[in-house]
Amino acid sequence: MSPEYVAFGEFSTKSDVFSFGVILLEIVTGKKNNSYCQEDSYLNMAGKIWHLWKEERALEMVDSSLNESCSAHEVLRCVQIGLLCVQEDAFERPSMSAVVIMLNSEISLPSPRQPPFTFRKPSNSYSPLVAQKEFYSVDEETITEVVCR
Repeated sequence: MSPEYVAFGEFSTKSDVFSFGVILLEIVTGKKNNSYCQEDSYLNMAGKIWHLWKEERALEMVDSSLNESCSAHEVLRCVQIGLLCVQEDAFERPSMSAVVIMLNSEISLPSPRQPPFTFRKPSNSYSPLVAQKEFYSVDEETITEVVCR
């Protein structure tokens, strides 16, 4: 979901562009957006790809099945378009018609800005829930264990 919808409940055509960008990045990586929350320190795929993009290592994220059928230039272009679509500010995202033009031509693309929620999860070096189980109770008969999903 686009950040403006999550934060303010506002939906627009730029929300659709955000969703398209996520799908494009999922296709390029061969992974679901939420899989990074479980296996990596990044909260989402866009965060990980953004950091690799800034380090000029975005090809590390590409699904191996694409290596044989696509050129590195084409894949990096799709990553760049995907990152343009998932920029935090809706006004900075391209329109869908602009995305179609970007995908079908070799026009120069602008540099994407940082997507939302790109920070890393804190390390598990210390966490009260990891270090010891904490239980909460409102009375003597029930105990609730706080567990992350």
